[in-house]
Amino acid sequence: MRKTCARWLLGSARLLAVAGLAIAPAISQASEDDPWESFNRPVFVFNDKLDTYALKPLAKGYQAVTPQFVEDGIGNFFANVGEIRNFGNDVLQGKFQDAGVDTARFLFNTTFGVLGFVDVASHAGLQRNDEDFGQTLGAWGVGSGPYLMLPFFGPSNPRDAVGLVPDSMAGMKGHISHVPTRNTVQAVDIVDSRAELLSAEKVIAGDKYVFIRNAYLQNREFKVKDGQVEDDF
Repeated sequence: MRKTCARWLLGSARLLAVAGLAIAPAISQASEDDPWESFNRPVFVFNDKLDTYALKPLAKGYQAVTPQFVEDGIGNFFANVGEIRNFGNDVLQGKFQDAGVDTARFLFNTTFGVLGFVDVASHAGLQRNDEDFGQTLGAWGVGSGPYLMLPFFGPSNPRDAVGLVPDSMAGMKGHISHVPTRNTVQAVDIVDSRAELLSAEKVIAGDKYVFIRNAYLQNREFKVKDGQVEDDF
C-alpha cells in the first residue's frame, strides 16, 4: 500500500475515532465554531465514502479472521510505539512525572511485554497518557482556530493540523527504511485501529457530520485542558 493510500486510510480511522470518544449525543455548538462548514461538509462526505467503501470492509474482514488475543496484541504493540510521542510531548509541556511514567511503560512493555504485545505496565498500575503536539501547542497558549475537516486526515483545526507533522516524525513507522515493511506496518496499524472502532459507530446520533464535529471539539478541549473544562450544565 503506497503512502497516499495509507494517509487517507489513517484519516478515515481518525474521523471515526472521535465519534467513539463521545458517549452521548453531542450538544450543538455555536455556529462560530464552524465558519468553514461550506468547505468542511463536502470534505466530510468524501472521507466518509472512502471509509464506507474501503476501510470499513477491510476492518470487518480483519476482525473476522483475527483472534481477539492477536488483535489485542497488535493494538498493544502500536500503543507501545506511541509512548515515544507521548514522552516527547510530556517533556515539552513540563509534565515530567507523566514523562517518567511513559518511559517506564515503554521499558516494561518492550522487555517484559514481548516488544509491547502485552500491556504489563497497565497491570502494574502505570496508566498510559495520551499526548500529541496539538495538545502541546495548546498548552503553550496557541489557539485552535476554526474547526477544519482535512481531506484524508479527518477532523482537525489549524493548530492540530500543524501538530501532525512533528507527531509523524516521532513515530517509528516513518523511519523504517525497507519500503514494503514500512507499508505493511502502516496498513496493519490503520486497519487494526479501524477495527477497534466498529462497535463505537453505534453511538452516532442525528446528523453524522455535526455529531463528529462536536465530539471532536469537546474531546480536544478536554485533552488540551487535561480534563479541567467548565461544566455547561
